[in-house]
Amino acid sequence: MERLETAAANRHGTGLAAALRRAWRLPLVVLHILAGVLEALWLRARYPRSHPAMVMAKQRWYLRLLSLLGVRLRVTGAPAGGAMLLISNHVSWLDIPVIGALRPCDMLSKAEVAEWPVIGWLARNVGTLFIRRGRGEVSRKVEEIRERLAGGRSVLVFPEGTTTDGRAVRRFFPQLLAAADQAPVQPVALRYRDHNGDFDPTLAFIGNDEFHHHLWRLLGRPRVIVDLTFGAPLPADDDPKRLSERARDWIAERLTRDAGRQTL
Repeated sequence: MERLETAAANRHGTGLAAALRRAWRLPLVVLHILAGVLEALWLRARYPRSHPAMVMAKQRWYLRLLSLLGVRLRVTGAPAGGAMLLISNHVSWLDIPVIGALRPCDMLSKAEVAEWPVIGWLARNVGTLFIRRGRGEVSRKVEEIRERLAGGRSVLVFPEGTTTDGRAVRRFFPQLLAAADQAPVQPVALRYRDHNGDFDPTLAFIGNDEFHHHLWRLLGRPRVIVDLTFGAPLPADDDPKRLSERARDWIAERLTRDAGRQTL
């Protein structure tokens, strides 16, 4: 019984061990975020956002953040070169640093993130695109994504339009994929697991969950494992619906195939 209680505490980030992990992780994460702000200010004064120094700094920052949070990546496949529209299932705010640590790209995020203290400022200053609800807004963002792709910059979008617990992939909204009429699409599949390698839907950031509550739980976890799979690029297609179906089918099939995978 005691062993089961310990396992449950680890899974949900509770108990003495979780409190000790938070005691050393939280100050380091706060310092890392503040250091990121200072570095962003210094780099912005010297380089454009697309400069290699900015790109490498962002990837280093993501990698360090994941390390401090106890996130371990297991990667299958590889990010494709060149400007690419990256399409992924959406489970958590962690999806952005997880993918961004391995593939330089701009992200499309919900507008609310821009208002988050400090994090929102960082997101705005590393080239994040923010989208509000509304059909007219989608059309404007499609044009912005096209401009970035034409300029040689990759963009990450989450066509589900919301986060899920990772059990399945929701229907993709194809409108944003209209930006891929002249650029290839690379599908990316994400699955979150606990420190034992078991699929863990409680790691999702969904519903009315708040960022600080989710972060607090995460800080208490022993470790989080993320299976990250890059698919083969899909050729440009002027039919967004057809392209979204192909990308969604690949991601859904990959998640089904990996459903029982364990860490040994």
